[in-house]
Amino acid sequence: MPAEQNLPPPLPREKAARVWIENISPQVDCGRFPIKRIIGEKVQVSAFVFADGHDEVQAVLCHRQAERNWQETAMARLAGDRWSAAFPVDSLGTFEYTVKAWIDHFSTWQKDLRKKFSAGQTVESEVLEGAAMIEAALGRAAEPDRQWLSALAARLRGAGSAAERVTLATAADAGAMMSRYPDRSRESVFEPHLVVTVEPVIAACSAWYEIFPRSVTSSPERSGTFTDLEKMLPEIARLGFDVLYLPPIHPIGRTNRKGRNNRLSVEAGDPGSPWAIGSEAGGHKDVHPDLGTLADFDALLESAGRQGLTLALDLAFQCSPDHPYVREHPEWFRHRPDGTIKFAENPPKRYEDIYPLNFDCQEWQSLWLELKSVVLFWIDRGVRIFRVDNPHTKPLRFWGWLISEVRRDYPDTVFLSEAFTRPRVMYALAKAGFSQSYTYFTWRNTKWQLTEYLQELVNTEVYEYFRPNFFANTPDILPEYLQFGGRPAFMTRLVLAATLSASYGIYSGFELLENEALPGSEEYLNSEKFEIKPRDWSSPGNLRAFIARINRIRRENAALAANRGLAFYPVDNEQLLFYGKHTEDLSNIILAAVNLDPHHVQEGWLEVPLEELAIADNEIYQVHELIGDSRYLWQGSRNYVRLDPASSPAQIFRVRRRLRTEHDFDYFM
Repeated sequence: MPAEQNLPPPLPREKAARVWIENISPQVDCGRFPIKRIIGEKVQVSAFVFADGHDEVQAVLCHRQAERNWQETAMARLAGDRWSAAFPVDSLGTFEYTVKAWIDHFSTWQKDLRKKFSAGQTVESEVLEGAAMIEAALGRAAEPDRQWLSALAARLRGAGSAAERVTLATAADAGAMMSRYPDRSRESVFEPHLVVTVEPVIAACSAWYEIFPRSVTSSPERSGTFTDLEKMLPEIARLGFDVLYLPPIHPIGRTNRKGRNNRLSVEAGDPGSPWAIGSEAGGHKDVHPDLGTLADFDALLESAGRQGLTLALDLAFQCSPDHPYVREHPEWFRHRPDGTIKFAENPPKRYEDIYPLNFDCQEWQSLWLELKSVVLFWIDRGVRIFRVDNPHTKPLRFWGWLISEVRRDYPDTVFLSEAFTRPRVMYALAKAGFSQSYTYFTWRNTKWQLTEYLQELVNTEVYEYFRPNFFANTPDILPEYLQFGGRPAFMTRLVLAATLSASYGIYSGFELLENEALPGSEEYLNSEKFEIKPRDWSSPGNLRAFIARINRIRRENAALAANRGLAFYPVDNEQLLFYGKHTEDLSNIILAAVNLDPHHVQEGWLEVPLEELAIADNEIYQVHELIGDSRYLWQGSRNYVRLDPASSPAQIFRVRRRLRTEHDFDYFM
């Protein structure tokens, strides 16, 4: 038997790669899930890159939009073995990135040659080694660089002095030219490739306003319509909101319909809960006849766009007993031993007017496809934002599949997760593809609670995939803080929601200080979920002007459009919260001081982070208080505030640093 047949199979080529790449950042769960960015951002990538011994290494960041050609950006070495580079994401969809690295033999040779020559050693052989490296690179080089390198190799092999040849060989231009044509035959590649999902700006920065169209009426006996709501759009836009969110607009079932305040007994005229979807008038692809027609909805959608508002629809995958699905597809529901369908429960709560879909049924594939068709139906009409009701009660893999299927053709679609559930489940939904999520902000009221929670959201890996939306109230939740804190509580929570998070929302009635709850609960008394609720939008004491002011501050200050820059700063009063955001170039610096006590005046000394903001210790700088439109000159880090909840429980400062012009004239930026 020939000896070569006894040889082991050849080792894979990549085994010979000597450079080690590890700890690439950002990534989520070792690359299992995408990170998230918005269009126009840069993805800053870093990694540890090193090799055995003392050889020099080079690294590049490889990036591409999915299925396009790879591009490379040279990485810069930071402290130690950390390397970094960035790439832009300039279109919606999916991008990939990874790191490649290799031994830089020529730079290593240059470094060693300098050391040996400086030590007085003979370097004739070393110079010839360099010439050989250059000649090997000629086959990789393009003209006219090939000629330049060929001439350099010839001079190194020439008769010049050792000093002359060492100077030529170690010159910066020689290293730069050789770095264009490295030997990458044994390069290392980090695998698998990492992924970033790129979404529209509104997925990361938006102000939401929630309203029930049926309540846009002058009488509790008559449902408002899409046309009635259309007349309100200019005022909602004037308040500064970006997203107009409508609870379910579909036909409402009659079987087991809930009466007012969630009563089981129903009186004539009770409209039922919009979340009990489906009747003889249709299901998830239809609108309630009392609201108008699909043509009326299309007109509303178009008018909203003209006002700068994006319409968001509620996506509630559940059915009333009267939904066409119950008759046409009973296999999609869970049945009791007696053959009847089980209604929804979250013990001890019972939802007798709702049948949950059974995602464990044998016909789950047809169910998934039908639910996808619901989303595509509304997308075809122009809807691009969906607030998803209770997504944590449906399989995580279903959402991952649905969202990826939708975004394949409609990458501008945004999904908001309404999941008040366990943290791991909320985060898993974000990893599955949800653009934003409701949060625990509703129940975080003290300085310690707010600081701890926000640090988790913005200064950990969570930031890479979970985008918070701070709703100050919802139809389901009237927090105790709002029930008992009066007008100051509403102002405080609005400022916190709108400045701590780049996305926030309120449910209509917030601006009217509605705070009556069912005793001992966080449920609204006379909840709008079960009745038509006309409002006097101009009632005395409303917060509409204050809301418009806060939203204007948000729009005019780029620092408030992101979460990453959030930092909390010291203040010597536990009832005061002091924090700030700024753009990377410090062109926009926002500081906020908020009184968390809605009942008493609080005062204290703030510690402004001068070094972080590039302000000298003895520098005088101006702060423009944006709510009251006052201006102050501050000096040093310690500055005093006094916040009276009766007038304004918060102050939002834009820091304007003093600049000196060439004409020796001072002004504030």
